[in-house]
Amino acid sequence: MKMFRQIGAVTAMNFRSLPQRVSTSLVVVIGIAGVVAVLVSVLAMSTGLIRTMENTGRDDRAIVLRSGSMAETSSALDRNSAKLIVDGAGIKHDANGDPITSAETMRILSLHKKDDDSEINVILRGVGPRMLEVRPELKIVEGRMFEPAVTEVIVGKSAHSQFKGLNVGDVVHSRGANWTVVGVFETGGDSHESSLMTYAETLISIDQRGSFQSVTALLDSPSSFQAFKDSLSSNPALAVDVVREREYYQQQSKNMSTIISIIAYVVGGIMAVGAVFAALNTMYSAVSARLQEIATLRALGFGSAAMVASVLAEALILALIGGVIGALLAWMFFNGNTVSTSGGGMGQMVFELAVSPQLMILGVVWACVIGVLGGLFPAMRAARLPVAMALRAV
Repeated sequence: MKMFRQIGAVTAMNFRSLPQRVSTSLVVVIGIAGVVAVLVSVLAMSTGLIRTMENTGRDDRAIVLRSGSMAETSSALDRNSAKLIVDGAGIKHDANGDPITSAETMRILSLHKKDDDSEINVILRGVGPRMLEVRPELKIVEGRMFEPAVTEVIVGKSAHSQFKGLNVGDVVHSRGANWTVVGVFETGGDSHESSLMTYAETLISIDQRGSFQSVTALLDSPSSFQAFKDSLSSNPALAVDVVREREYYQQQSKNMSTIISIIAYVVGGIMAVGAVFAALNTMYSAVSARLQEIATLRALGFGSAAMVASVLAEALILALIGGVIGALLAWMFFNGNTVSTSGGGMGQMVFELAVSPQLMILGVVWACVIGVLGGLFPAMRAARLPVAMALRAV
């Protein structure tokens, strides 16, 4: 109990002297706030990308690709395969008994971003005539749906907001065709809003190829997936992979989100090293300025544990203040901001930064670790300082 009273007394004395050391203390607070703000804002990209991809797809939809294909862009399904797939077990049928599926194809279009005019790649997805039944979440919010056999496209809401030349009535020029924008759609904020869509047969005809790249099937229920997969896997005329739509898009985002996270921790780590040295310098200065006070307290019987705890407590409090400020700044300036980045085989991906409570807590924890590391060695110096030497140093 005596030790705790000593720690409380010494710590209180430290904080009472903070106004005399406000400039050096601000160095620690501002430095750590910067570290946390950068770390949280960069990680918010990964969180936003994952959230967008997790919102893409449903458990009662399945995507069929050529066997061994990692993505739609590397897949190819001939027409005979596409016809066999729609006979799979577990597919939902309409009132007329027709299976609800969409055989799809993709190509890359070159567009320009609105903010800096940089050239980027955007997906043009060719979809089947039953696309609205397969994806009932797709809603036209401006203009109209494209017509079959005509070079018309609808554009996702996110693509419309980020890329040039995608207003209704604009013409997108590409190899082999000029595409007229006739509508803008939304799909609940998922990854499809970063793309353009047209009729698959029109796109195949222009590209002069006879194959699709995937087939998306609406299932009777999520539990029908295994029956659907087994029926296709057991068909000797097919060589395909079947995956739930939601799982497919989560896998597509995995590599990109991992890269973003690595960048965040590398950049944050480098900045954290600088913040640690700033904290070390500040706390060493604080200890040096209080040598006489420390020596007097030690002569009065205060233990080394009280010295260590008081210095660490000061460093931790300064770090905590900086961490909270940094996390709040990241939330205020970055949460909800729309950005776009390359989605690998999925073209340019538009999504919102997401500064989640978990990220803010992570940033504060990161700050506390920096504070402890920055205060540890000055605290040990204060504890080990001989009383006589401290008094002579004054």
